Amino acid sequence: MATGDTVFARGEVAMTKRKQAARHPVYDHTGKFPPRRLDWDRLIPLIGPASAALARYDGLLSAIPNADVLLSPLTTQEAVLSSRIEGTQATMGEVLEYEAGGGKDALDSKKVDDIHEILNYRRAMREAVDQLQRLPLCQRLVKQIHSTLLEQVRGYDKARGRYKPVANYIGPPGCTVQQARFVPIAPEHVQEGMNRWEKYLHEEAPDRLVQLAIVHAEFEALHPFLDGNGRLGRMLIPLFLYERNLLHAPMFYLSEYLETNRQEYYDRLLAVSSQDDWTGWCRFFLDAVEKQARENEAKTRRILALYDERKRWIVGATHSQYAIAALDFLFSQPIFSASSFVTAARIPAPTARRILKLLRDKGMLTVLREPRGQVPGVLAFSELLNVAEGRTVF
Repeated sequence: MATGDTVFARGEVAMTKRKQAARHPVYDHTGKFPPRRLDWDRLIPLIGPASAALARYDGLLSAIPNADVLLSPLTTQEAVLSSRIEGTQATMGEVLEYEAGGGKDALDSKKVDDIHEILNYRRAMREAVDQLQRLPLCQRLVKQIHSTLLEQVRGYDKARGRYKPVANYIGPPGCTVQQARFVPIAPEHVQEGMNRWEKYLHEEAPDRLVQLAIVHAEFEALHPFLDGNGRLGRMLIPLFLYERNLLHAPMFYLSEYLETNRQEYYDRLLAVSSQDDWTGWCRFFLDAVEKQARENEAKTRRILALYDERKRWIVGATHSQYAIAALDFLFSQPIFSASSFVTAARIPAPTARRILKLLRDKGMLTVLREPRGQVPGVLAFSELLNVAEGRTVF
């Protein structure tokens, strides 16, 4: 692959040999955006359920006074899964343990690189939300997000924060353009393409979710940057929902569904350019929104139930005015060092140490790493992490 070229997703290397042998490059669909027609008869039956599921989830979200704290693990999990679609292998536990200062010596350089990409994803989302108080979703904001996403990680030297200066194409690492699965718009036409994309982004549309489906597909088809397009395109989904007041907070975690259905996700996007099948893509997207909204709601309810249960328990067990502060810290940082709990939970040190010992002794916390000399121990709030993962991991 020529210098500066990129792949749609590092996970493309897993494409079956049959598909690699049978396919020919698909080129961008310049001149066919926005779609001239959609089969609304096929979309309308999906719009209602998707909108209703999203509204139910948002109703729950809006009722949580400290959603950024309670749903912090889900935010990290979204960053993990969106990055995993691109080929990273780090888990949520590894990311949080790395942040807590534990296990760094045992990680190879590839895993550390993966973790930094995930941390950048999370930081870019926070910065984007902050910028949305002053800017609409626009090309300027997209470039700022891209700059943060690629800061000091793989791809940081690939025109960070700028549209691609050279051609790129999508396929398994090392492939030639003739072997590529998709060839996006040429660099000299990116600005024009992004101008059309931004114009459509702010137009009135018959349905906002269908509009979002089209916005996402077109961004991925343009592939305007040399790296980070997939992650950035998925970040735009909750940002759009938040800016359009479809969500009270940009906490919509679609990557779980897209990662599970990765091949169909790729195929549906590709069919937009190869077959002009915008309706098929929109149907896939609406189905994804409905199913993921239901899953997000279910996970959020489980987290709220856990918070209420542990709130009653910790108040009774500690008899401390700092019990809730301790619990909020555990939800915001479910893997942490003992020293950070003492310093960051805003609890007097003697009280913090007493509460921490009690939580360990009662089995609420799992010890991931015992303290060694000047190196503090690392602990995990396993119940919360298992809810966020959707399975027993800790």
